[in-house]
Formats: sequence, C-alpha cells, structure tokens
Amino acid sequence: MTRKRKSSKETSKKKSSGFFRKVLISLFFILIIIGGGTVYFTYTAVYKPNIKLQGKENTFLYINTGSTFNEVLKTLVDSQIINNQSSFKWVAEHKGYINKVKPGRYKIKKGMSNNELVNLLRSGVQEPVKLIFNEARTKNDFTEIISKQIEAEKISIEKLLEDNDFLNQYQVNNKNVLTLFIPNTYDFFWNTNAQQFIERMAEENNKFWTKERLKKAARLNLSKTEVSILASIVQQESKVVDEQPVVAGVYLNRLKKKMLLQADPTVIFAVGDFSIRRVLNTHLNYDSPYNTYKYLGLPPGPICMPYSNTIDAVLNSKPHNYLYFCAKADFSGRHSFASTLAQHNRNAEAFRKALNNKKIFK
Repeated sequence: MTRKRKSSKETSKKKSSGFFRKVLISLFFILIIIGGGTVYFTYTAVYKPNIKLQGKENTFLYINTGSTFNEVLKTLVDSQIINNQSSFKWVAEHKGYINKVKPGRYKIKKGMSNNELVNLLRSGVQEPVKLIFNEARTKNDFTEIISKQIEAEKISIEKLLEDNDFLNQYQVNNKNVLTLFIPNTYDFFWNTNAQQFIERMAEENNKFWTKERLKKAARLNLSKTEVSILASIVQQESKVVDEQPVVAGVYLNRLKKKMLLQADPTVIFAVGDFSIRRVLNTHLNYDSPYNTYKYLGLPPGPICMPYSNTIDAVLNSKPHNYLYFCAKADFSGRHSFASTLAQHNRNAEAFRKALNNKKIFK
C-alpha cells in the first residue's frame, strides 16, 4: 500500500513539472516572438526606406528659422515626403532631434531611411542656394529678387537698405546702396537673414575692389561708388561690350569739363517709366536729381546694378576727344561718336528720322 501511494505522488510531480516546463517553453517562445517583433519594428523604423518622392530622385525640404518639430513633421507630411510619420517621429525622439530643430534647406534623396533623414536634419548640413541677381533697376526689384531665393523677407531687406545708420559702416547711403551689390551667382545658405545677406555682399564687394581697381578709380578722380554709378549709366547706354569703354570716356570727358552728362537713361530712371523708347522734351524737363539734363555731375545713386565688366569698362575707359554720342540709325545697338556739337546734331537728326520711319514716337 505504501509503495502505491509513493507512485501516485511521483506521477503528480511529473505532471506538475511537465506543465511548468510547457509554460516556460511557451513563455520563451512568446518572448522570442515579442523580441523578434521589437527588433523588426526597430530595424524597420530606423533603417527601412521611408521617403516617397513621387518618382523624383530628390527634393528639398525648407525649415524656417524658429520652426518646431511638429511644424517640420507637418511639412514632411503635407509635402508627401515621408510614408510613415509614426516611425519617423519615433526615430526623431530616440535620436534627440525633437528639441534640436535646425533651420535650412535640406536635400532629401529617394530611398532615404528615417535614420538617414534624422541624421541629416540634426546635423544642420544644408544644400547651398545658388543665389543669382542681375541688373536690377530699383531697390524694390532687387529685394523682390533676393527674397524669393533666401529666407530673408523683402520688407526686412528693404528696411536695412533705407537705414543710413546701418549702411554707414559700408560707406554707402540709402541713395547709392545698390552699388554695394555686384551682379553674379553666389552660394548662400537658404536661412540667411537680411543683415547676414548685406554683410556677405559687402565682403564680396571688398574682394572685387582690389588695390589695382582702387588705384584706377583714383586716377579718374572718382570713388568706387562713383565709378559704379557711372558704370550703371554706361550699361544702360550700351550693351555692346567693346563700345562701353568709349562711352565711359565720353562721360569722363564731360565730367572733367563740368558739362552736363545729358544721359537719356538717367531721365528714364527719373521718370520711372522703363518702357520709354524715345526721350521727349517733356521727359527732359522732369525735375529730379537723377535727370542729368538738369543737374550737373553724377546722379545720387546708380540707375541699375552694373556688371563687373561694365565697372571695368569705366576703369579702363579709352582716352579720346569725344564729347557726344548718339544711337546709330540702323538700330544695331551701336553708337556714332562726335567731338563737336555740329557733328553730333547731324548724327542725332539721322536717328530721329529713323525713329519716325519706325513710328516710334514715345
């Protein structure tokens, strides 16, 4: 009887032991499944491509100064750049990007993972903007062009271009400030503000005005600002590169003789109507310090932004005895030059007849 009881207990223990073994094995497999799922989720969230670019190879993400992470996330979603915002947010949180948003222009490539995207945005490594501007005629035109290419707002740039206290450090004022900017293509970070933009342009201006160029300006008895103002007139008078040094020479001769410059482009600028094709007496009588038919010397500021080669055309102007020039009657864009008023009047009469024949009356 004793032996049978012992056998029953052993059987019970074996059953209990088997049950717990099954439970442990089940738990083990459950943990493996959970762990595997966690590993898969983590791997997918971190390393799996999460960028959709609608068939494009790359695009650009613009993050404004002062943006929050939620604003960045909204931009990514609204622009349809990311597939899964939850996984992106999870990676961003774990990599500490949430509170370290950096503004700028970022190049997003097809096939990037959340890990690559967060690393890029967290690093602040931007894709520079190729900022381009040409011969803008007015400050309004110029600020419009610039504000479309960098973060700086048009009104912010305009405010500084009118602030003589600020501009004084660059030896310019709100009348001649556009001489500070030399048309070209420049690399800029997109999140450049108005002050940073002007500071950079002042640096570029100083690089352009080498000792050699400053010496040439001094020989002409002109400051670099005055050279640029004269160059702006030359540029509007003639687009023919090999003719510009001759045109510059005419104006330099007139300045030396204290003659009125009588430059038609300054009248057009004064009137503010850039569609004028024929300058009339009513235009010549327009009262403005930019009207060089009425006021002696150079106007107070440039009438456009002259190119570097036009500035060099003034600095390397050709010595001659011409005091007058007039557009040729063949509308080639070239000019007839004269040393005497009588000769100039004949050239001017030929051009007037050509305008009449073309029915260009204004």
